Amino acid sequence: MQLDHVTLVTPDLEGARRFFCDVAGLENGPRPPFSVGGYWLYSNGATGATGATGANGADARPIVHLVESTMPGARPARVAPRFDHVALRVAPGDEWQALLARLAAHDLPYQLADVPLSGERQLFVALAPGVVVEFVTAAS
Repeated sequence: MQLDHVTLVTPDLEGARRFFCDVAGLENGPRPPFSVGGYWLYSNGATGATGATGANGADARPIVHLVESTMPGARPARVAPRFDHVALRVAPGDEWQALLARLAAHDLPYQLADVPLSGERQLFVALAPGVVVEFVTAAS
């Protein structure tokens, strides 16, 4: 298992994008058409499809997900700015099945989501209000 990405929910989406791109050196890249605004930021020129290889042999996965905390036409501050969740990448097959078994053994509820654009499956576990861990693997 390895760290996959960090999600930052922010009311200043463009400011956060400028910081992570212009200062931290990440690059804006492909992102599924979610219902809320945001960016997926990649490192080392790796801005292709998930699982592909970018410049310098870097894995083409976004490492920072930026999500807009307000919706157009809505009242400001729909949600408080925060680091939203941590995501851990799990190998498909045995490692993924072992994770599902451990969740069942501990009677922990979770939500699954498939992301066709990236060919991935996501699993979200709420540990406490406001504390979410995502596990992500290649879709089978």
